[in-house]
Amino acid sequence: MIDRTRVLAEMGIKPLWRLRQAAPQPSLPEVAVALGSTPESTPESAPEPAPEPAPAPRVAEQAMAQLADYPADELINDLAREASRELLIEQIIDVPDDALNALPSERRRIPTDWDGLAAEVAGCSACGLCKARKQAVFGVGDRQADWMFVGEGPGAEEDERGEPFVGQAGKLLDAMLQAIGLKRDKDVYIANAVKCRPPGNRTPEAEEIAACRPYLVQQIELVKPRVLIALGRPAAQTLLGSETSIAAARGKLHHYAGIPLVVTYHPAYLLRNLPDKAKAWEDLCFAMDVMAKQRSAG
Repeated sequence: MIDRTRVLAEMGIKPLWRLRQAAPQPSLPEVAVALGSTPESTPESAPEPAPEPAPAPRVAEQAMAQLADYPADELINDLAREASRELLIEQIIDVPDDALNALPSERRRIPTDWDGLAAEVAGCSACGLCKARKQAVFGVGDRQADWMFVGEGPGAEEDERGEPFVGQAGKLLDAMLQAIGLKRDKDVYIANAVKCRPPGNRTPEAEEIAACRPYLVQQIELVKPRVLIALGRPAAQTLLGSETSIAAARGKLHHYAGIPLVVTYHPAYLLRNLPDKAKAWEDLCFAMDVMAKQRSAG
């Protein structure tokens, strides 16, 4: 028969673990006896000496006595569960702040090079959007750009041609870039929160964004832009990792993984709401100021 007391001692584990039945709690005098001391009392309240009781077992000895009847397999399982729980708590505490926004799908093994990442996106079937797509839309532009623009998802023309922002919204984006002295093929990289067209050009659902987010995360890691521009609410929520509205998020400097992030309207929204073009211009001017500070800081 296994001597559990000896096993625990060899493992360096304290003897007080969860028992099959809770041990009766010792009274204060019993604890005092177990600790080798007695509580002080004043002469007026001191009672007459009582017959000396039999020596009370120490608290640890009581626990060890019941531990001897604890089945070995249950004991080992309980110790393993407790050790795993403590390890999990340490891992959670040590997680960097940026990683707290990471979604479970990011635990997939994602290629860390451009060619491997593009091939992975082309064959992706992580969500239902792959069923109706003609092709996945990876991204376009300078892969060492200072500027990175992130949109919502491909439309019909993007799905047909395999390049983001090539329809009417794309023409407006090109005009916006030109207004601040940029071109999509020079010092600018463009990607989307989801790489496949949602049916009917609807807004991507949360699980679809979650499935595609690891690809966007890796694209940002590879480009290493100085400034990120989120075009529209889905892109902003993807990068911020929280629910927000454009009205609440624009005009403020945000950060994604230490990279300055500016939020503005999606070009497709601006085509339907022309007066808000003036607000989008304000956002671009704000982004230019942020970029100037980034470059001056080295």
